[in-house]
Amino acid sequence: MSHYDYLVVGAGISGAVFAREAADAGKRVLVIDKREHLAGNVYTEDVDGIQFHRYGAHIFHTSMKNVWDYVNRFAEFNNYVNSPIANYRGEIYNLPFNMNTFSKMWGVRTPEEARAKIAEQVAAENIDEPRNLEEQALSLVGRDIFEKLVKGYTEKQWGRSCSELPASIIKRLPCRFTYDNNYFNDRYQGIPIGGYTAMVERMLEGIEVRLNTDYKDLIAREGQVAERTIYCGPIDEFFDYRLGTLEYRSLRFETERLDEENYQGVAVVNYTEREIPYTRIIEHKHFEFGTQDHTVITREYPADWAPGDEPYYPVNDERNTALYEQYAELAREQENIVFAGRLGAYKYYDMDKAIAATFDLIESELGIRL
Repeated sequence: MSHYDYLVVGAGISGAVFAREAADAGKRVLVIDKREHLAGNVYTEDVDGIQFHRYGAHIFHTSMKNVWDYVNRFAEFNNYVNSPIANYRGEIYNLPFNMNTFSKMWGVRTPEEARAKIAEQVAAENIDEPRNLEEQALSLVGRDIFEKLVKGYTEKQWGRSCSELPASIIKRLPCRFTYDNNYFNDRYQGIPIGGYTAMVERMLEGIEVRLNTDYKDLIAREGQVAERTIYCGPIDEFFDYRLGTLEYRSLRFETERLDEENYQGVAVVNYTEREIPYTRIIEHKHFEFGTQDHTVITREYPADWAPGDEPYYPVNDERNTALYEQYAELAREQENIVFAGRLGAYKYYDMDKAIAATFDLIESELGIRL
């Protein structure tokens, strides 16, 4: 007999939300994770009194009230507003593209002047049918914004020239004609006070969790321990890559503690020229308005990915999309295993979208609507 109703593979956001609701519905739940910690890529830890985002910056934002109400059951959120800046060869620009950006770039003052400048530059490119990402971006925002704020950052992120990337990667480049530096349009935004790890710990209170535990090792050792499995790991890895390997972009981080109070004055600075190898510097204390006399910064480098590396961004091109559909067909043949989360679905999820997708899973599995 199985010891559990549900085995949840992965103690990140998706796995934790499902586990919480299954346990509250009276199900016997075991959560495992191959890492030594909870919370997946939103893991935060205390470094000299500063909540450190080990796997890069994570800002919670959503317009879904049910999702916002749900996470507030497990954490109190501060009023952090994401307002990053871009550094291009020492020139500082506000993000997202807004009137502060346009004023700095061209000296314009009104939305009408900014729209006219963008339209003038777009017309100068004379692109009817964009053949690649470079032409797509030029047809949307013109030469200045593309060269200074899009080109280098995008090429670093994807490891290829913009002229070699498909136009479909950039469907739009939103320009805001207001003096508003808030990166997100969502109604709700903030960072859990005390970090994301504490939030996930509260989600998993009273639930058995085993860390440093690989799914296949567990099954080989103990057999099918649960009636059903919610698998939040890579779908191709589950099937031993028998059809081929789904591609990702990965990240590499360099972190240092500095004996100064304030390194860059903002949580996130994007470095948009190609010659600087990292895409951004994160100063973690600013996520929680820290007043420490020291700081911790992280340089974030895009990296090629190979099996065994941490998968961050799925490469949803034609080849990988077709391959994922083949794996999804194999997954549908698994009677008691459901593939979930960003790795199970081979999809990039913002945190709120991951939770919303898990709500759908909870409704189909448990009959509970959140």
